[in-house]
Amino acid sequence: MNMANGIYVLVISVDKNVRINVGALGSVFFEKGLYAYVGSAQNNLKRRIERHLTKVKRKFWHVDYLLGNDVVKVLRGFHRKAEKYEECQIALKMNKRGIAIKGFGSSNCRCVSHLFKLKSYRFLREFMHETALLK
Repeated sequence: MNMANGIYVLVISVDKNVRINVGALGSVFFEKGLYAYVGSAQNNLKRRIERHLTKVKRKFWHVDYLLGNDVVKVLRGFHRKAEKYEECQIALKMNKRGIAIKGFGSSNCRCVSHLFKLKSYRFLREFMHETALLK
C-alpha cells in the first residue's frame, strides 16, 4: 500500500467526559463518545499516523493535545490518496454526519472544524480505506 501522501481520518474514543487544554484553542470540553479527526500529510502519511499514535510527544497540532490525554485513544484509521484541498471536502462531509468541535484543527482553513463527535464511523468506508497501521 502506498501511503506517501493523502488524507486521513482517525476514529477516536473519549472514554469519559473530560476538559482538555487544547493549546491556543484553550479549554475544550469533550463529552464521552466517538469522534473523528480529519487531517492530511503531503509527505509521509504513514509517519504522520504513527506520530498521532504516540502518547508522549511535542504538542504541535490541536489533535496532539486531545490524543495525549489518558482517557482518549485512537480506535481506527482511514486514509486515501488525495490532494490537500480534499481534507476540507471530507471535513464538510463529516460536518453533515456529526457535531463539529468548533475551531478544532481548522485554524489554517475556513472549515468550522476538523474534529466531529459521531454516532458511527461506518460511512467512512464509502470513500476511504481502513489503514492497517491500527490493526
